[in-house]
Amino acid sequence: MEAYPDIEIYLAQLELEPLNAWLDEVLATPPLARAGKNRWRATTQRDGHEINILLIAKAADGFASLWFDSAHTPWTTDSDCAHEAARRLGCEVRCSLGGWQPGDEPDHFLQIMPDGQETTIEWPDSGQ
Repeated sequence: MEAYPDIEIYLAQLELEPLNAWLDEVLATPPLARAGKNRWRATTQRDGHEINILLIAKAADGFASLWFDSAHTPWTTDSDCAHEAARRLGCEVRCSLGGWQPGDEPDHFLQIMPDGQETTIEWPDSGQ
């Protein structure tokens, strides 16, 4: 499978210290630096490729968005990253079901728990 051009996951809990420690361990990323209200950024290198990282607190329903703007992360898909983040950070993580294309259901996401349990959900919840 070809790596996604970028990776985006949503974290239920935003704790910068454990997040920075995880990013340092997997990507040798310097600590995220404040880049405006509710935003943090960092840039790192992997195999000679630059990876820009953006964290937005309270991006969707209280979840923080963590975006890696690169196809050169250690993860092939959003789901790969979300599973590792849930396990390592000990929080619920959500991500898209796969690469989105026109006609796909935009509100269907994977909900991944720290124990690895995975459920397909509609998000935001339509109230049905």
